[in-house]
Amino acid sequence: MDEHMTRRRRWRFLMIGFLLTGMVVPATGESPPVLDASMLLGTWTVDLRPTPGAEPYFQELVVTSVDGNRFEGRFYGTPVTEARINMTWGKIRIAFVTADGSGDYHHAAVLEGETLEGLTNSTGRDFLSYWSAAKKTPQAE
Repeated sequence: MDEHMTRRRRWRFLMIGFLLTGMVVPATGESPPVLDASMLLGTWTVDLRPTPGAEPYFQELVVTSVDGNRFEGRFYGTPVTEARINMTWGKIRIAFVTADGSGDYHHAAVLEGETLEGLTNSTGRDFLSYWSAAKKTPQAE
């Protein structure tokens, strides 16, 4: 019976620990960042180099409008479709589709500071690539 009580006690402490861990809020004194999807508006210079050591290969992502959880624009000279924004997890994340003669390109990115870090999955050309983008300053547009 002592072994059974010890197991129950350990289980109880473990469960209390899990519950308390989920309820602890760090006392940083900082408010969570205010997310504003309009930060996406404008022209982004996208570096599409295939490997880290390759020469930069730049194209533009132009976000022309943001409306709720959707946006419009062009990427690589092609209109974006199915463009979505998600801010539920404390960061601005986007996903959209473009297409050319080889098929669809599915893109997704997260705004990290002032940089979009993204992935492109080409279903027609069978590749997955990483990319990053910096927003052009108004003077540079």
